[in-house]
Amino acid sequence: MEFQGLPEGCIALILSRTTPVDACRFSLVSKLFNSAAGSDAVWECFLPSDYLSIISECSLPNYPSKKALYLALADHPVIIDEGKKSFQLEKKSGKKCYMLAARALSIVWGDTEQYWNWTTDPDSRFPEVAGLIDVCWLEIRGVFNTLTLSPDTHYAAYFVFKMINPSGFRNRRVEVSVDFNGDDTKNVCLDGSSNGTRVAGLQRPSLRSDGWLEIEMGDFFNVGLEDEVQMSVKEVKGGNWKSGLFVEGIEVRPKYEN
Repeated sequence: MEFQGLPEGCIALILSRTTPVDACRFSLVSKLFNSAAGSDAVWECFLPSDYLSIISECSLPNYPSKKALYLALADHPVIIDEGKKSFQLEKKSGKKCYMLAARALSIVWGDTEQYWNWTTDPDSRFPEVAGLIDVCWLEIRGVFNTLTLSPDTHYAAYFVFKMINPSGFRNRRVEVSVDFNGDDTKNVCLDGSSNGTRVAGLQRPSLRSDGWLEIEMGDFFNVGLEDEVQMSVKEVKGGNWKSGLFVEGIEVRPKYEN
């Protein structure tokens, strides 16, 4: 029997075992494939198994289909956990992406007004960002439960920030770490004056489409078992005073080889 002769339900079942990208491509084959590829049965499989629990934490409109909901979650992050975390789907694969807001991070002296200021930023997805007034000891830590991420996926963590009239960061080595023990560090430079390049062997930040800078802190493979990945940003050895850093958070998203 020709593939075109299969019932729509069978075609939908087959497409649900592919990827969102494949489903969109097959929708161009014929009217039958278009109908099957757009069905809730297909896109329900592309959504995370716990998507109902996730979206229950935020206010979303009633989308007409599971495909529309999927695309909405892929196009725009939703804020959850009382404004301390955002959730988004990677559009091509449906893998989970999260960002921990600055309020969800442990910032040394973060609640001391002479060192840090909590403020708003029109470019931020979160209600608050952390603004560095002046410190000589910079230490920011975050912890993420891997059970909430997509299993069998290679992830990377990215420090998301801005520099506004910065001082004390130019060509300074900052230690970043992402692992399960907290001791696998590397040196980067948060100074974005040489955007996206390496100077003196130090990785420098790249400009994101949302107006923030990001720098990769490290990566890990999530096997799908419950564990905690520890992430940190530190500059505690130089002893120099630093200011002008604005922290939006730490984003965890799938990483693919170029």
